[in-house]
Amino acid sequence: MKKIQLEILGLSSSQSQTGSFALVLGERDGNRRLPIIIGMFEAQSIAIQIEKINPNRPLTHDLFKSFAEELDVRVTEILISDLKEGVFYSKIMCTNGSREFELDARPSDAIAIGLRFGVPIYTVESVLSEAGIILSDLEEEEEESEEMAVKSSSTPTSTTKESLSQTSVDDLNKMLTDALEKEDYERAAKIRDELNKRN
Repeated sequence: MKKIQLEILGLSSSQSQTGSFALVLGERDGNRRLPIIIGMFEAQSIAIQIEKINPNRPLTHDLFKSFAEELDVRVTEILISDLKEGVFYSKIMCTNGSREFELDARPSDAIAIGLRFGVPIYTVESVLSEAGIILSDLEEEEEESEEMAVKSSSTPTSTTKESLSQTSVDDLNKMLTDALEKEDYERAAKIRDELNKRN
């Protein structure tokens, strides 16, 4: 079974299902995309890890990582292994040094955990050929411009780049603490980026 490596290309709210998000994975050495609809909690967990934000309290996926590390279990890779009746199946590949084993998981959970362990994400040709979308060069350009538009429009008005740039460092630090306490990680990421620019 030949494995195909994937990378995370984007995460956006789903147009078709309210409260859901579309996680877009891309073939590392190709032009196919694999969109997977995931829940809000998993989307938040993935976004937090991509943005390198440390929540005040561990999320479920952080807890899984801590638990695994205490038992000397390492995650080695994530495999999106199957697609049946429109439902994706995946496996978390693990080792404890003496034996290798796999855990069944939803792709959203598997990817959130895989990101925390810094391991590659794979799929197989049968999944990618059935659910993958091939982008032409023109569509890629349109997708990039749409991603830029989504990024610029997703900034809340209370945390626009302009208003953040006019806020003092002390106030930004207070806002960051407040956003983390409220678990508003998207806002926290924007504030953190502004603070990083100034350092």
